[in-house]
Amino acid sequence: MTLAPGLRAELLIMVERSDTAQKVGSGDVPVLATPRLLALAEAATVQAVGPHLAPGETSVGTRAELEHLAASPVGTHVQVSAELTEVDGRRLVFTFEARDRNAVVGRGTVERVVVDRERFLARATR
Repeated sequence: MTLAPGLRAELLIMVERSDTAQKVGSGDVPVLATPRLLALAEAATVQAVGPHLAPGETSVGTRAELEHLAASPVGTHVQVSAELTEVDGRRLVFTFEARDRNAVVGRGTVERVVVDRERFLARATR
């Protein structure tokens, strides 16, 4: 594994009813749910680093910090950008930002750790 800061990925979604706080159970309003926003941020980090991992390696989320700053109703397009900002051995730190056409919707950090996929799964299933 040779990873360096600067790796990036972007995801673009249109908020669907299945993405809302009402549907996810994190609230009772029909706007992008905070857990869904975090899942999108994590997906962007996986996309940024995945192609650069060695065969048999994967990364797992270990820590996240999220500020959900603005509501995004159904039909809104939200773009999530993630960038690898720190590499400390197997530990990877990403910053992310989510935007719609008018504002920053959310931002934060996601930490991941690079692991051997088979060993990780063996430990998880014992």
